[in-house]
Amino acid sequence: MPPDPDQSQSATPDVPVPLRPQSSRFFRKSRSAFALDDARRQGDISQLAFLAMGGRDPALAFLNTDNAALGGRPLTVATASPEGYERVAAAIRRWPSGPGFK
Repeated sequence: MPPDPDQSQSATPDVPVPLRPQSSRFFRKSRSAFALDDARRQGDISQLAFLAMGGRDPALAFLNTDNAALGGRPLTVATASPEGYERVAAAIRRWPSGPGFK
């Protein structure tokens, strides 16, 4: 029987030798923890946009494009504070909807 290509050969047949060393060099530690309230506002505003704007593409376009009236990217504004969330939510609720707008 040919040797198993997934197993490297070792001097002792019962002792497996790992093929690759275990390393965490590809994983970066987060700079800072994302505050729970910020994460909640980000999720809530994203869900509201997806539902009110007719799907993923229009919602992402709105949330990630600078908006002078809101003072920045809506996703960033909504995540930063409860007041910012309310301003962005109001803008989303004013978004035109209906068969001709989706």
